[in-house]
Amino acid sequence: MSAIGNLIWFLFGGVFMGLAWCFFGILAFISIIGIPWGRACFVMAGFSFFPFGKEAIYRDELTRSEDIGTGSLGFIGNVLWFIFAGFWLALGHVMSAVACFVTIIGIPFAIQHLKLAAISIAPIGQTIVDKEVAAAARRANGEVEASKWR
Repeated sequence: MSAIGNLIWFLFGGVFMGLAWCFFGILAFISIIGIPWGRACFVMAGFSFFPFGKEAIYRDELTRSEDIGTGSLGFIGNVLWFIFAGFWLALGHVMSAVACFVTIIGIPFAIQHLKLAAISIAPIGQTIVDKEVAAAARRANGEVEASKWR
């Protein structure tokens, strides 16, 4: 079912926001210091092209260890990201969501655009995995948290 959703999504508008992510990724790669942001852009561009069946999850939630993108430097990176690109990508996703909400059949696509808008505000420290992998990581983290209280 997600393959059909991804095909319809791609053909009827997902390609435009995916290209917007690629545009900001290329701009980030042009400046050498923007390479970490560019990498995140291309990861999120792939998610924006084909979002169904996948989910964004913080890397420290997935791996249970903090890295440079999930710590305080990641926070600073996300603030810089929001100033230069995140606001515009979020605005594009919200406008796309409004256009999808107008049609009844486009409501699932509008919801996906809103999820992508939230991700576009602060993508540093997140990665894209299959929904099953994200659910398994959350279950494992829940078990680890529960064992701390025993």
